[in-house]
Amino acid sequence: MDLTNIRETIDRIDDEIVRLFVERMNAVSEVAAQKKQASAPIKDHARERSILNRVTAAAGDTYAPYVRTLYNQMFDLSRSYQSTRFEYASPLAAKIEKALAETSGKHLPDHALVACQGTEGAYSQQACEKLFAYPDILYFESFDGVFNAVEKGMCQYGILPIENSTAGSVTQVYDLMEKHDFHIVGAQKLRVEHHLMRKNRSDTPIREVVSHEQALMQCSEFLKANPAIKVTKMANTAVAAEFVANSDRDDIAVLASRSCAELYGLHIIDSSVNNSQSNYTRFICIARKPEIYPFARKISLMMVLKHEPGALNAVVSRLALEGVNLLKLESRPMPGREFEFRFFFDLEASVADPDIVRILCELESHADHFVFLGCYEER
Repeated sequence: MDLTNIRETIDRIDDEIVRLFVERMNAVSEVAAQKKQASAPIKDHARERSILNRVTAAAGDTYAPYVRTLYNQMFDLSRSYQSTRFEYASPLAAKIEKALAETSGKHLPDHALVACQGTEGAYSQQACEKLFAYPDILYFESFDGVFNAVEKGMCQYGILPIENSTAGSVTQVYDLMEKHDFHIVGAQKLRVEHHLMRKNRSDTPIREVVSHEQALMQCSEFLKANPAIKVTKMANTAVAAEFVANSDRDDIAVLASRSCAELYGLHIIDSSVNNSQSNYTRFICIARKPEIYPFARKISLMMVLKHEPGALNAVVSRLALEGVNLLKLESRPMPGREFEFRFFFDLEASVADPDIVRILCELESHADHFVFLGCYEER
């Protein structure tokens, strides 16, 4: 057989595969109707295992791994199709529908009482002033304080850093998410430029640099080039700037923003010492209740998956099958549970689309723990 004849044979086989696939999916539709009537879950673990054992045995040793992969994909397609036959009257769907109906306006309000971590001059303040035209800001010592202020109703909104383009995720914020009841209602990307500054124009060599942990990581190349300098972590870049301004020492400097230099009367001795000149931090805006504005195109989820092989892959594959773009996947260890993780997903999608709500409800039904963190606009 030449190549043309071989390809003709493959084409005939493909035609038969398509015919049988359509026949199988028609049968799947009938299965979905039976499950819906019986209020049974879409996924049937025992049935899928039985099919895999049968078809891999029939395929023989050479092709068994390929057949297993093929049928796992087939199961994903089957469950996806079945889910379109179900009407999800879940609390999650009702919560999203209520938020869409009750959110007024096209964006966050111009004026609000907002919680930020640190003190005046912090990058959180800059992000806040981009999200709100006329915010009243209350400052708190810790990220936990910001979460508490929003959760307890002290502030309507809170601003928190979540990720930096150089230093990565702000893991402390991710770890606090599990402990608090909140929703993400907006996000702001902010260009961050760290400057080395001191109290005066002294020629005394710098012996110590203070700043927030993230800022220190974002300027790690500068610090490595000056190994004799002691590095000290502080709660916030603005807090560190205020500390240097009030210090009696002339051998201490801070890594902070230009606005901190102006605010606290500090002298910049080295500009833009970030590792990257394209250095951005993403800030999230949180509220007690979900607010979903018309331009919301990003969804954040928190999930604890079943402790079984392929659980994470099943979620990612499910999103891929539906054409949902996965923007970010973050995992955090769960204290007290060996090598088990809590996952955070950022999706490019809107809950204004009923199909997206259906997908979220399906994911919720397959997770041990599922939290819809919010659907929001990122500027």
